[in-house]
Amino acid sequence: MAALIIVSTLVRGGLYAILASGMTLIFGVAHIVNLAHTAFFMVAAYSMWYFMSRLGVGTVWAILITVVATTLLGVLVYRFLIDRVRQHAQVVLLITIAFAMLLQETLLLSFGSHYHSAPSFIEGTTEIFGVPVANQNFLILGAVVVVIVGLELFLRKTKMGIGIRAVAQDAEVANLMGISVPRTLMITMAIGTGLAGVAGAFMSPVWVFHPHIWMSPLTMVLAIVVLGGLGSIKGSIIGAFIIALAENLVIFLLPAQGYMRMASALVAMLIVLSVRPGGLFGIVFEEERL
Repeated sequence: MAALIIVSTLVRGGLYAILASGMTLIFGVAHIVNLAHTAFFMVAAYSMWYFMSRLGVGTVWAILITVVATTLLGVLVYRFLIDRVRQHAQVVLLITIAFAMLLQETLLLSFGSHYHSAPSFIEGTTEIFGVPVANQNFLILGAVVVVIVGLELFLRKTKMGIGIRAVAQDAEVANLMGISVPRTLMITMAIGTGLAGVAGAFMSPVWVFHPHIWMSPLTMVLAIVVLGGLGSIKGSIIGAFIIALAENLVIFLLPAQGYMRMASALVAMLIVLSVRPGGLFGIVFEEERL
């Protein structure tokens, strides 16, 4: 039981961490709350299922096409819907939630309300303390580590990453230093939705999804972002595993009350916020962002 809880927490928490990191990055740099973030996650899951199950595309190609397509969709949404009203937070909220519902209805019309799951990327199981664990889970864990480490290195070590951090700290000063703020914001949106695409691609074989699945992860991701501290990627990653652990403790220890998993995760968030109102790594000074 303990091994299953640990593995499940790492897998679920890792996917949440990638999702939450994308939302945090967009908020930290562009100062917008993208409520369509998990809708991109949903689109990526459907894309993997369609390419692998319907068209017979190989796993690697399906992942590449899915992530690129999701990223491009995010860029188009930012360019034609969000960018013009970026300074108006309420309008951005309305536009992004409306776009998420549009994607939901589009998938509902295209594929119906049926439940789907993409084929496993890798078959077989490995025993851990006598408990068989699907190799698919180890593949997901590996991908999570690569993505999170890659994101951190990108933001800390590359010229573009440093530019993104500079815009997050002070867009006006960054502009005076020759950094193109509009271009940086668009690249940030691309990276954020790309991360949602990665999470959706690797989630597709282990979760059953449907046209309304974006709603539940949205609640969890918002809770994670708040718990970790607005604008903190490190906080989002740690918060993701805390929320995942709270969920899995209910699922495995109280299976009859499995429907309470979301409530338990939100309770965990409230407990942390009651001790640290700014979240685990809330921003005290603006320069601490990202």
